[in-house]
Formats: sequence, C-alpha cells, structure tokens
Amino acid sequence: MGDILATEADLLGMIKEYLKFEEFEETVHSFDKECKSKGKLVSKPQGSTLRDSKTRVIQNDLLSSFEDGDHKVFFELWTDNIPSEVKDTDPEAQSLEFHLHIHFTIYPLRRHPGRHDRAEFEERISHFKQYLETRGAALSQTSEFLPYYALPFVPNPTVHPSFKDLFQDSWIPHLKDKLEQFLSVTLKPSNSPRLLNLYKEGGRSTKEAMQLLQLQLVESDRRIASYVRRFNKMQSDYHNLIGITAELVDSLEATVSGKMISPEYLQSVCVRLFSSQMRQSVVQSTDFTRPGTGYYSMSPYDDGYASSMLRASIAPQRPKEVPMLPSLDYEKLKKDLVEGSDRLRSLLLQALRWRLTRSLPGEQRDTVLQAYISNDLLERYSTKEETVLHLMRSKNEIVRQYMARLINAFASLAEGRVYLSQIPILLKLLTEALRQEEKDSLARENVLVALQKLSL
Repeated sequence: MGDILATEADLLGMIKEYLKFEEFEETVHSFDKECKSKGKLVSKPQGSTLRDSKTRVIQNDLLSSFEDGDHKVFFELWTDNIPSEVKDTDPEAQSLEFHLHIHFTIYPLRRHPGRHDRAEFEERISHFKQYLETRGAALSQTSEFLPYYALPFVPNPTVHPSFKDLFQDSWIPHLKDKLEQFLSVTLKPSNSPRLLNLYKEGGRSTKEAMQLLQLQLVESDRRIASYVRRFNKMQSDYHNLIGITAELVDSLEATVSGKMISPEYLQSVCVRLFSSQMRQSVVQSTDFTRPGTGYYSMSPYDDGYASSMLRASIAPQRPKEVPMLPSLDYEKLKKDLVEGSDRLRSLLLQALRWRLTRSLPGEQRDTVLQAYISNDLLERYSTKEETVLHLMRSKNEIVRQYMARLINAFASLAEGRVYLSQIPILLKLLTEALRQEEKDSLARENVLVALQKLSL
C-alpha cells in the first residue's frame, strides 16, 4: 500500500511540475486545492540534484569504459545517452566518434604491443569496417579522416608511418580530454519537466524498439532457414555414412572369410562416399585394379589412399577475406539524385543497384544493405516535398525504370522489405506507376515484382 501511495504522489508531483512549466497558474491552484481536499499527497519536484547525479554516473561509465577499452559498453551508453541530433549533425561529435572508434580498434595493440590477442584485434577491425560502411561513410570525403579508411587493411599499424601518431603517449590523454569536454556540454541535464521527458523517451524508444525487433525477427528467420538446411544436409550425410559403414563392415567380414572385394564394388563405394567432395567422373576414372597408383588407393603406404580424402573433408577451412567496398557520401548522393540531370540520376541509380546486387552474398551484401538503410537512402523520414522516391514520377522513362529496379532490389532482401514497409508514401508511388506505365514497360514489370515481394 505504501508503494502505491508513493507512486501516486510522485505521479501527481510530475503533473504539477508540468503544469507549472507550462504556466497554467490557475490550473495549478485548482489542482493543489483538489488534491488537498481529497487527501492526496503531492511529491515535491526533485530538482536538478537527481538529474545531475544520473548525468555524472553516465559520464563516469563512459570514461571508465573508454579507459578499459570496452567498446561494447561504451557505444551502448553513447547510443542511449547522446542525442541523435547531436550525433548525426554536429561535426565535432562526428569527428570525436570517428576517433573513438579508432581508439577502441587499436586498443589491443596499445595494451600489449608485440603480443596482442590477434583474434580480439580482428574482431575490433570487423566492427571498425562496419562503422566505416555505415555511420563513418559520410566522413570519407574529408581529408582529415581519409587515411584511416586504410587501417583495416594494414597488417601491423604500429609500424606504419601513417598511423604513428595513434601510438604516441599523448594521443589517448588528448582524446580523453576532448571526450570529457564533449560530455560535459552534451550531457547537461534538461530543465524540461519529467513528465515531458517520459513522454518523449517512451515514444521514441518504443518506435525504435519495434523497428529493432522487426529486424531481429527477420535475421532470426534467415538464420533458422540456414540452420534447417544445414541440419537436413547433415542428416542426409549421416544416413549415407551409416549405409556405407554397414556395407564396409560386411566387406571386412567377407575378406576375413577369404572372399575377394572387386574393384568395381570399391569404386562404387568411393563414388558414394566422396560424391560431395569432388566430381564423380574423377572417382570413376581412378584405376582401382592397380594399388598405389590412384588418389583413392587403399594401400596404407601410399600418400593418396582414400582415408586422406576423409581427413581432408573434415579439416577446418579458413574463412575467406571479404573485401570492403569503398565508402559513399550518401548526403551528396541523395542530393544529386534529387537535383541532378536525368543522365546523372540514371547512372547513380544503376550504380547503387549494382553495388547491392553484385556484392558477395553474406557479410558484404549485408553491409551494403545496412549502409543504405542506416543512411536512409530512400529518405523514409524526409519531410521534403521532393525525395529520392519521387523519381518514380520522373518524366524520363529510364530514370523511372532504374528507380523501380532499385526498389525491386531492396525488396529482394528480407531487411530491405522491412525498410520499404516503413515508407508511408511508397505504396502510393508504386500503384501510381502501375496505372500510368505502359503494360510492357520494364518499369511497370519491376514495380509489379517488387509489390509481389513486399507481400511475402
């Protein structure tokens, strides 16, 4: 009961604080009078003391994670507590964020020079690559930051002349000072009432949480489908091996009894056993009547006997290095798409589509798509009258066609469909195109296919 009363008093206090903030003096007077007549307790405004305390805790956590090199904790706090309008538009904030990513990337090299954990460094390099492709892409045109885009591809940055400043003793203290100054200005407690802050934070966080959950759901579905395919393949291989093992046991028993194993039988077993490792024609061309001459010879004294193929099939494969595509200036891209000539628009739309469709499936393609989405390539949140999507209404047929092709490319990927589904005007533009385009036009065909994919 006491908790309920305390919560009620706190809520009434927030209401009174908001009314005072908006200068509803008469309403405040009536509110106080009615609360008093009903015996309701109204908590006093907590003032700035609690807010200052919370701000100090956040600031201390950011600084401690900076010193500890804990990039996950740091950027989680950074994302949650630095306002989006500051992170996305303030040049000082963007510059600081870029240098912070560099700091956390090279942290293992500074902490243990010469004996750092290579796996940890590779993981941090991967995070840095992802940052360069997404939030850091906008700075790729700035000469100050351009050399650092080569950092992920330098085997040993500690000895590279371009990065020698990063390993000076003064670099980290200087960066920490800049971080402290930035936090002291940015994390100033707001004077707005708590009720208003709760409303703003609640609405924004709910929307962001829903979008995040949608993306996570899509990613989970993709992983589940991949795991199911792997499981089915593994189950099929298992059943195949059980059958072959049973036959080989029978053959061994027959050999003990003095019966000979024909080369044709051995060849058929090898075809079944190694069909997934190499072409069947190669297995069939092996001469099993001459021991020791074929790759699948059964002689244990031959370097190429069949068991070596089995061992090779289970040897761990080194992952292929996925090249990172050059970063793009998305703001300039969007401006040129809206204001450029029809020829420039067509070329840009084609290049953007090819960048997505011709990228390597997997990490590279996911990175390209995430860069498009995080930089809002199709301007879903734009309030401008003319956006990139309005190219669907262009008078130029090629521009309309290439815009439709790009939308279709987005719709081909699960996360792309989630992104498209959050654009209110998209359906209107696509249905307009269906009605106005000629029946056999490529633009209309791509629009129709995109709509079909969006219905999945």
